[in-house]
Amino acid sequence: MTPKGEWNRLGKTIAEKILSKKSGQDVRANDIVVADLDFVMGQDGTSPLAIKAFENMKAEKVFDPKRIAMVIDHSAPSPLEGVSQLHQQMRTFADQQGINFYDIGDGVCHQLVPEQGHVVPGNLVIGADSHTCTYGAINVFSTGVGSTDLAAGLISGKLWFKVPETIKFVLNGKLPPGVYSKDLILYLIGDVTADGATYMATEYTGEAIAGLSVEARFTISNMAIEMGAKCGLMEADEKTVAWVKEHSKTSFETVKADDDAIYRMIKEYDVSKLEPQIAKPHTVDNVVPLREAAGTPIQQGVIGTCTNGRIEDLRIAAGILKGHKIPHNVRLVVAPSSRQVMLQALREGLIEVFVQSGAAVVTPGCGPCVGTHNGVPSNGENVISTANRNFKGRMGNNKAFIYLGSPATVAASVLKGEITDPREFL
Repeated sequence: MTPKGEWNRLGKTIAEKILSKKSGQDVRANDIVVADLDFVMGQDGTSPLAIKAFENMKAEKVFDPKRIAMVIDHSAPSPLEGVSQLHQQMRTFADQQGINFYDIGDGVCHQLVPEQGHVVPGNLVIGADSHTCTYGAINVFSTGVGSTDLAAGLISGKLWFKVPETIKFVLNGKLPPGVYSKDLILYLIGDVTADGATYMATEYTGEAIAGLSVEARFTISNMAIEMGAKCGLMEADEKTVAWVKEHSKTSFETVKADDDAIYRMIKEYDVSKLEPQIAKPHTVDNVVPLREAAGTPIQQGVIGTCTNGRIEDLRIAAGILKGHKIPHNVRLVVAPSSRQVMLQALREGLIEVFVQSGAAVVTPGCGPCVGTHNGVPSNGENVISTANRNFKGRMGNNKAFIYLGSPATVAASVLKGEITDPREFL
């Protein structure tokens, strides 16, 4: 590490810049630092363990209640007596510490944290959930940690980091009609593989990213972990700044990678001819063009999760489902990502479209994704989902088969009872 006077004399990635600022040192990839945290988050699958670790560390107070949130979203409402006890433990801790708390029905943690204005560009954020990398879409270094590290962050407001090397994805061209950000990130994961970016940061840039809405960008950053990455970062443009200012009153400075930043590798793509993609069981990187999986029978569809449960996703799906009925031998579960998203969907008539089509609309939250309730499939069933993972048992049954696709792909597939190209309905 070099003295402060030598800062910024060599180009840096977004990750290096944020960790330099938050640690007060000039750091590069592979350095070890202790850095100040801007926000800390836990959900109901991880917070009870963090609370226990907090108590074992003999702590009495969190470092700053305003910069901490706990969310009940994975098993919401509670499906079991034991889970209810863990939820109550979280509520008691939140009351004692005065932290931000989101209860059943409020939504998915990774929707709520940016939606409620808790994070802004340039922040350093940890969450005890692997998909905390979602906030990279708004220029935040956000990463998942274990429950013990979460407890350390709750107490001190600091945590240690190994500064990651960065892979830069330059995405040229514009996505064709009927092809979405979910198709793009599935394609990249299939190319890089599930461990191709392990412990690295990823940066996504180029005309294709600029053409996406902020909501669509969240989908890409959300799945950075599925290629092994610590975080999935994007620079902030006018769309980012406008979105953040709409959701937060906190002042911020955006962070841009230097032109001469050093990357582990730079991968360049032309997405203008990309087709809809499908991740086949039982790994997220088992990706093929949809046409290679077309015709596979489907018994259940899922639209929602921290990957694709936002209002834009619901609009896309409802646009395909409107005026159609789902066959009697196919089920569709729709889980809006937050209470606000559900209210907006109600105002726009999207919920009515889903219900009239035959879908089951469930409580905002993680829904069937994690496999505790709300749609556990039967043995041998095929599920088409907008979620981010499809390994055995992910939805609660290791004898089921999970395929991943865009909201448009899921909507089209449940209407025909088989994996279907959504462009047929556009």
